[in-house]
Amino acid sequence: MYRAPVDEIAFTLREVCGLGDLLSGGSFPDLSDDLVDAILAEAGRFAQEEIAPLNKIADAHGTPLNDGKVTTPPGWKELYHRWIEGGWNGLSAPEHAGGQGLPQMLSSAALELWNSGSMAFAIGPTLTIGAIEAMEKHASEELKSIYLEKLVSGEWMGTMNLTEPQAGSDLNALKAKAERAGDGTYRIFGQKIFITYGEHDMTDNIVHMVLARLPDAPAGTRGISLFLVPKFLVNEDGTLGARNDVRCAGVEHKMGIHGSPTCTMIYGDGEGAIGWLVGEENKGLACMFTMMNNARLAVGIQGLGVAERAYQAALAYAMDRKQGRVAGQKSEGMAPIALHPDIKRSLLGMRTRTQVARAICYSCAHAIDMANTAQDADAKVFWSERAGLLTPIAKALSTDFGVEVASIGVQIHGGMGYIEETGVAQHLRDARIAPIYEGTNGIQSIDLVMRKLPLSGGEHVRGFIAELREIANEVIQSNRADLGDAGNRLNAALSDLEDATEWMLKAQSEGRVDDALAGATPYLRLAGVTLGAALLAKGALRSGMDNPKARDLRALMTRNYCSTLLGEVSGLKQDIEGAASTILDFDPEALAS
Repeated sequence: MYRAPVDEIAFTLREVCGLGDLLSGGSFPDLSDDLVDAILAEAGRFAQEEIAPLNKIADAHGTPLNDGKVTTPPGWKELYHRWIEGGWNGLSAPEHAGGQGLPQMLSSAALELWNSGSMAFAIGPTLTIGAIEAMEKHASEELKSIYLEKLVSGEWMGTMNLTEPQAGSDLNALKAKAERAGDGTYRIFGQKIFITYGEHDMTDNIVHMVLARLPDAPAGTRGISLFLVPKFLVNEDGTLGARNDVRCAGVEHKMGIHGSPTCTMIYGDGEGAIGWLVGEENKGLACMFTMMNNARLAVGIQGLGVAERAYQAALAYAMDRKQGRVAGQKSEGMAPIALHPDIKRSLLGMRTRTQVARAICYSCAHAIDMANTAQDADAKVFWSERAGLLTPIAKALSTDFGVEVASIGVQIHGGMGYIEETGVAQHLRDARIAPIYEGTNGIQSIDLVMRKLPLSGGEHVRGFIAELREIANEVIQSNRADLGDAGNRLNAALSDLEDATEWMLKAQSEGRVDDALAGATPYLRLAGVTLGAALLAKGALRSGMDNPKARDLRALMTRNYCSTLLGEVSGLKQDIEGAASTILDFDPEALAS
């Protein structure tokens, strides 16, 4: 049974990731500590009692398509309507559109809970929230007046339509067409694939955000526009009118997230789907990235949510399952496998990876909030760059950790983990998509190395490493025996991160772009693993004596992480600096011939 880790979430928000500093800045005057606790408690209850019990049911049922209509799993529609009645869809949405205007940090914490309850459920509203963000920043006032409040309330859901059969990560190859109709509207033609919640029975209308090209558009990504295309057209009085020329042609049979319909969408079987421009012509990619950047953090939180659920299942099983005896055992009979050293290693590794993902994702959300609320121009630039630096790490490392934790969970269950009846295989199947969509983790690594490290001439990342160095020195100066040599180990890892960062920046400045790209993935892992150690240490330092059990566990996790996972860093540095030549010398065509 899933139990919402509300206390750990609240501690991470406040003591590790800066929620207190954000609230003291005055941008959220009505948000007290008591209100934060109440929101988290109710979100935890809803995830635990209402979402989680339907997760396995949805996995078994899937989303069948018949006569163009998708049927969601039993109880799914009713669950969604209870969820929107609670106001959860508009948690961080603007107040003028009916939202609550709360920090991204709090929305991210709630999103973790929804994903632990069911990743397949949570991904649908996540895309609606992205559509809200894109509309709020880029849509005309007329479009906002028709669609925004309906999306904020959750009465209608939104989608994101980028991918086509020939255009996945490379949107230069996008072929969907848009034609001007002469009345301010456009006609959209084309096929989109992998469209999450592209068709379903949970809401009366679905608002598709679609990338397409105009006939006279420039080539490449500079010629892409973004269009709002509703499933049903909206009458002047706000009621739903005729069905638009858009349909679902198929639903994918996926490895996981079976409760989430992944659709092939056809626009323009007839005279064309009617759409409205969002933003300016040929500038749609910038609008779509408004959705995608926060969606990348949201996908990182998916990895976190599934990791928490998998860890809890593994711990419960390991405490219940008895096999063999352990050293010093005085009682008769077999011992719980949780007491065997190898399982202890696995459980502690699951717990620390999950907490690292939580701290990194919430830190990224904090940077987004600080950028959004900053009044000073320099502060806004600083926090925007910090959010940019952390987003690819939050997306990639958290989803990698989600897969690792879910896989370890299957292993702890042994043969029963390989049996679908226990439900733990579902966590691994669900988690595996997260490193792929919203920009593969390889693309996140390229984004980090090529776009984010050079921000402010490399000075932002250097300053960030210096901040982490302060945490390492604080650990050393604390002289706490329960932290062992974690401070020294973290300092050594930070030196490796500094060296690898300077190597990356130099490679780019010298035009050795392929060398940098060859080491991008290990660089992101190095940066993320090191950052995770610093955030664990910060949590251990901030853990008070009022809860000795939690304090002891946080210190233990820090010490364990710094003596196990942090050991990867030196090898990753060698990979970054020394493997480029062999990687670039490799010729796949020689093997394929």
